[in-house]
Amino acid sequence: MRQILVAALVALVVSITVTPLLIRLFTRRRLGQAIRSDGPASHLAKHGTPTMGGVAILVALWCGYGAATLVGRHFEGRGPSASGLLVLGLATALGAVGFVDDAVKLSQQRSLGLTASGKIVGQLCAAVVFGVLALQFRGGSGLTPGSKQISIVRDISTVSLAVAGFLLVVCLIVVAWSNAVNITDGLDGLAAGSMGLALGSYLLITFWQYAHACATKAVPGCYTVRDPLDLSVVCAAGAAACVGFLWWNAAPAKIFMGDTGSLALGGLLAGLSITTRTELLMVAVGALFVAEIVSVALQIVMFRTTRTRVFKMAPFHHHFELTGWPETTVIIRFWLLAAISAATGLLFFYAEHLASTGPRH
Repeated sequence: MRQILVAALVALVVSITVTPLLIRLFTRRRLGQAIRSDGPASHLAKHGTPTMGGVAILVALWCGYGAATLVGRHFEGRGPSASGLLVLGLATALGAVGFVDDAVKLSQQRSLGLTASGKIVGQLCAAVVFGVLALQFRGGSGLTPGSKQISIVRDISTVSLAVAGFLLVVCLIVVAWSNAVNITDGLDGLAAGSMGLALGSYLLITFWQYAHACATKAVPGCYTVRDPLDLSVVCAAGAAACVGFLWWNAAPAKIFMGDTGSLALGGLLAGLSITTRTELLMVAVGALFVAEIVSVALQIVMFRTTRTRVFKMAPFHHHFELTGWPETTVIIRFWLLAAISAATGLLFFYAEHLASTGPRH
């Protein structure tokens, strides 16, 4: 618990203090976001708002994790874990892809950066490296950070993949979650607030896995996760970094996280879902992000097949803006949906635990 509190506190302080420094730096250098001309007219006023604020989130994430690691080593002799470093490495690699994308947008002064294929190649490279390493680093209990079995709340013993199949699934998860968060980052504070809720939910999940780990107490309902406590530290640092950034990103935003932040945060969700053996549970916890990317896919499919549109504009948070909802109303209501989905995921997780422990007398 000491490490979790330190990670959260340090990440919050770093995020909330580094972000205004970036705002001043990017404003001085005129590194402002170009707004897409076909978007809601109200967004044109945001032209020139500093972007690439995701740098502050990543710095805060690493600082929070690093401080917690120092505390853990001092008091308990526990250093960084393979699982924690792999998840942070995946988030950072995807953040680097996003940074390049943001840099292209700024240099060309346009709303589109890397080509779709260029961005996908970067995401796939990060995913493959993560997937290969996730099957290495066998711990004292014999567990690796990743598992070749598909998982809901824990591994499904009847569904086991070959290495190639596992890497394919990892690529799908990484690309899907990084793009889902990227698409959600279209309104001031929407992605940062929603990510804070999702990571807060996973903080509880990973700490519960730590408290009921098979490595320490092999009883019915225990969890076979390699480094659940360290993953809790990652979740705490990530959630706090998002909250600190949200202080400056809330409407009207003083800075945008850009693809640097949204791709990194999507990678955080992807990495956590794999290392906690909860790939399918993450769909419930992050249902808002799923709905956002599905709305884009549905819009594309319907237009190409029937030449009609399901929404006035996709992703569907813009649909509600175009129907007359104020931006802040859309944001708050979507935060409520994110909170409901995070709570629903927690309920599924706990219900499965109760079922797996058997009847109580």
